[in-house]
Amino acid sequence: MMVNLVDKIGDWNPQLFRELKGRLKFFNVAIAVATSLLLQMVVFLYQLREFPNDEYSLTATYCRLRQLYEPRQNQLYQQSNQTKIDDFNYFLSKNFCPANEIDWQLWWRDHWEYIFLFLSVIFVFTLLVAGTYLLINDLVKEETRGTLNFIRLSPQSETSILTGKLVGVPSLIYLVVLAAIPLHLWAGNSAGITFSYILSYYAILAASCIFFYSTALAFGLVSRWFSGFQPWLGSGAVLLFLFITIQFASDSSSDLNNSTAWLRLFAPWDTINYLFPNLTRVYNGSQVKNLEFFFLPLGKNVVSLVSFHLLNLGVYSYGILQALKRCFRNPQASIISKGQSYLLVAFCQVMIWGFSLQNWQNSSKFYGQFEPNLIFLAIYNLGLIFSLIAILSPHRQDVQDWARYRHQEVSSRKSVWQDLIWAEKSPALVAIAINLAIVIIPLLVWILITSVFYTDNWLNSNIGGLKVLLGVALSVSIIMIYATIAQLILLQKTPKRSFWAIGTIGVVSFLPPMILGFLGISSWKYPTVWLFSTFPWAAIQHSGGTTIFMAFLAELSVLALLNFQLTKQVKLAGESATEALLARR
Repeated sequence: MMVNLVDKIGDWNPQLFRELKGRLKFFNVAIAVATSLLLQMVVFLYQLREFPNDEYSLTATYCRLRQLYEPRQNQLYQQSNQTKIDDFNYFLSKNFCPANEIDWQLWWRDHWEYIFLFLSVIFVFTLLVAGTYLLINDLVKEETRGTLNFIRLSPQSETSILTGKLVGVPSLIYLVVLAAIPLHLWAGNSAGITFSYILSYYAILAASCIFFYSTALAFGLVSRWFSGFQPWLGSGAVLLFLFITIQFASDSSSDLNNSTAWLRLFAPWDTINYLFPNLTRVYNGSQVKNLEFFFLPLGKNVVSLVSFHLLNLGVYSYGILQALKRCFRNPQASIISKGQSYLLVAFCQVMIWGFSLQNWQNSSKFYGQFEPNLIFLAIYNLGLIFSLIAILSPHRQDVQDWARYRHQEVSSRKSVWQDLIWAEKSPALVAIAINLAIVIIPLLVWILITSVFYTDNWLNSNIGGLKVLLGVALSVSIIMIYATIAQLILLQKTPKRSFWAIGTIGVVSFLPPMILGFLGISSWKYPTVWLFSTFPWAAIQHSGGTTIFMAFLAELSVLALLNFQLTKQVKLAGESATEALLARR
């Protein structure tokens, strides 16, 4: 029967058969099962350390006589009578709770609940961290041995190969977890946890695995310059992310009424804490119950919250898998196309703004919370746009092919603007401008609404709508200048152009503000200088409208000169050898 099953797997997915055949050997399986059983025994025995013995205190949690002695103990502590306190403590030390007065049913229920929650946390860390490490390490080994190129040349579809990797590489990790599932289910049932909640937990765990594993594969394919350090870097990043998010979930004062709630949805902790409130020993369910998305009360019931969590992970997992299929056969291709970048940016804006527009009805509370939200919005979008500049900007050879052979392709019937918007080998400046427009449109709509309907808000009183619009224009122009500089560097013939482009943009973006801060040139004393930095918003409140407009014209002039130079470089790159010879170049 097992042979037939293996044969069917080989017929259905040869890559999965290859991965399972190399890993599911008797010794490896025995080690995985033994490790799982040992872990279960340790967890069970660890929880037994507080088993009530003959010296169980009268004021302990599970003693039914606690209600008789605990009020007296609290009363003595309030009176601060140390003599009576010592006498009472001496009485408690000589008298213990009788065995027939211990609530054994409650103790075993809590005991099984602790085991269930402990295993739930172990499952998350084991699957996500260890699985991420194994997937990235497998890609590194395949790349080192040269077998990855043979896999690329195989007639299997990209979906079949990637599915085989996702399921087969962490198969031993799956085996460790599956061997512990019976105890996990038994503990949950004994603790009185609703079975539908347990199934919801498994669904969230499976969706998280698909998302993180897909991200791990994408990271392994596009980060070849890290050499053998990739597995540690990838799994370490996942471990750090899980630790940070579990701290947020454990903090009862943590507020979900901001755009960071979207990032926290990529970790399973908040939803799991909603399902099992005792997970972090801090009941943070009230925060999650107030969670809204475009005024839709997600936290009102389990179905809406879990469904939205799964939808968020599912959409991004699908997008990452599409990117993997795109760059798997051709490692030199960009991980996403220009058209896909528009969808990505638009979806990110929907998610970010959906969690940022809560408490609209209470204007004072809304603006008090939305002002810091603007900082998160700026950070998210700045990182997103910079990432797209690095991903979408083509190198010299691609631009040369596009400029030289465009007239020979069917796409020549299209206008140059259509090529700049959609063609992959064309310069990315128009695509970056479109993505910036997608980012800016919701902000402009929000500025318009607040200026019209809330004339007494902090925006109008502290900055002014016109200054904000000029500040948006300044931000767009400076980012377009950075994108043009990056494209110009990538068109050079120098080696390691990507390194120089990233380094140059990093220097011009963050070094000037650091120098200004180090020299004590503050934005309120010298606002004009800060208007030309990556963060002009710091000086907008302290600058006049005319000054901001003049700074915008200056940046627009620089952008026009850079684009004139870029157009010239593209034309030169697109010349044929004969044209260059006739022009004596």
